[in-house]
Amino acid sequence: MAEKIYPASKPNTGPTPAAPTGAGNGNGNGNPAFPATKAQMYNATRPVYRPQPRRSRRSCCCSCCLWITCVILLLIVIAAIAGGVVYVLYRPHRPSFSVSSLHVSQFNLTSSDKLTTKFNFTITARNPNKKIVFFYDPVSVSFNSKDVDVGDGLIPAFTMGKKNTTMLRTTVSTTGQTVDDNSALKSDLKNKKSLPLKIQLDTKVKAKIGSFKTKKVPIRVTCEGIKAAAPTGKTATTATTSDGKCKVDLRIKIWKWTI
Repeated sequence: MAEKIYPASKPNTGPTPAAPTGAGNGNGNGNPAFPATKAQMYNATRPVYRPQPRRSRRSCCCSCCLWITCVILLLIVIAAIAGGVVYVLYRPHRPSFSVSSLHVSQFNLTSSDKLTTKFNFTITARNPNKKIVFFYDPVSVSFNSKDVDVGDGLIPAFTMGKKNTTMLRTTVSTTGQTVDDNSALKSDLKNKKSLPLKIQLDTKVKAKIGSFKTKKVPIRVTCEGIKAAAPTGKTATTATTSDGKCKVDLRIKIWKWTI
């Protein structure tokens, strides 16, 4: 009997089927791989974001404010030290003023309620400093009574030496000043009453301390407590100045304000 031999595998008689798309990109577990999406492709080429450290604006502003504060404090300390040295060496004092005499030649109202005044005014200026000289610009003088301007005048420029006393004289007057009908000044003038006077002097002064000269500083001298009576005829009257007191103030201007 003849022996039959069977083939090991069936011969391939038909065309080989095409492999599925992506069969050559196997992932090792037998599952087919698909094309990458746009999101996957973008993420693959995009670099990894690492936030860069940056300085806080608030921290920068705080540092600037701190430096400015330190500089201001340093300047204040330096100014205080310099002021202390000047005070110890020179012992500066403000000049003083007092009304010496005031004679009233005219102080009356005309028939048309116009005010006419004339005052002969003398004021004494004293420099109590031993090492400081004062240089004054021309001094504007104004008289006020019952809130009405009753006269204006001018004192020429002058110099006050060390430990010096200077007598300053001028004539203060006004002509044709209108007085309101409801003013208390008008009523007191008609009744021949004694009237209070307020005297104001405005000027600028600079000081010489040793060989150093300061800049000019505005000052205002205000004198109150003075009473004057209108003359009854051609004879001038003398104002009462024994109770008068004068105050000296620096007029320092900061932006829109004067202190």
